[in-house]
Amino acid sequence: MAADSALGTALRSAAWIAGGTAAAGAAALGYASLIERNLFGVRTETVPVLPPGSAPLRVLHLSDIHFVPNQNIKTRWLQSLAELEPDLVVNTGDNLSHRDAVPPLLDALKPLLRFPGVYVPGSNDYYGPKLKSPFTYFTGPSKLSSEPPALPFGELFGAFEDAGWAGLTNRRDSMALGGVRLDFSGVDDPHLDRDVYPGFPEPAAEGTPALRIGVAHAPYQRVLNYFTDGGAELILAGHTHGGQVCVPFYGALVSNCDLPTWRAKGVSMWEHNGRKVPMNVSAGIGTSRFAPVRFACRPEAVLLTLTPRA
Repeated sequence: MAADSALGTALRSAAWIAGGTAAAGAAALGYASLIERNLFGVRTETVPVLPPGSAPLRVLHLSDIHFVPNQNIKTRWLQSLAELEPDLVVNTGDNLSHRDAVPPLLDALKPLLRFPGVYVPGSNDYYGPKLKSPFTYFTGPSKLSSEPPALPFGELFGAFEDAGWAGLTNRRDSMALGGVRLDFSGVDDPHLDRDVYPGFPEPAAEGTPALRIGVAHAPYQRVLNYFTDGGAELILAGHTHGGQVCVPFYGALVSNCDLPTWRAKGVSMWEHNGRKVPMNVSAGIGTSRFAPVRFACRPEAVLLTLTPRA
């Protein structure tokens, strides 16, 4: 009888533990899908990259919006970002997650389109997501599905261009801002192997303050090396979602590219051939509409204050 009693107690304890674990898992999933993915915030960084004597510049870095119609909380938050009064907006792609998202996304971005801006595309500007197991995200860089649904990227990018934002799809370009010439080099999405490094614009005239900025959606190492060897002084990218589902006090488990996971979010120094370049990787604003969860990785825009080098 004693043995039967002990066995019964053990079974009840195991059932209690299993039930508690399931409840905790359900609570975490509910938090990740209903709460954290809508806890939008602005990460602020100061990066000393401008020529000596320059006035500071405020750069708003947007990435991975993955917009779906009727995302009202996201819409209001995006509209509110104009209150930051950035000098420049840099959009590093993956704006869409639905074929009907362009008009409501443009409405959400309308207050920001009055500021100077540049953009590069991501795969989820060209193609929509398809339903698949979310666990494939943890098996390595994601692959484009066969016959992916096309998205109206031409309509979106046409509106960006009409507002004055410069497209950097395998292009280089320059603009004068705050007394500094900003020289950009941008690539099409490296995650789709569409990147063709265009180099940077020819050097500014002697005595002209200038800053070279490399812009890409996915921070694959080959592209970071192109920019670094080409003389970039700042690199901006997205794509990683910061890992999207992270381990508290540890960080990202995946970067969805060949970037080390500890670089999946934030400012770090990229080094190649003896040069070091500050790089900001955004954790992004949205998620695929088929995997609408974030855990220990809140959605973000990034406000970079560029200051003079020492």
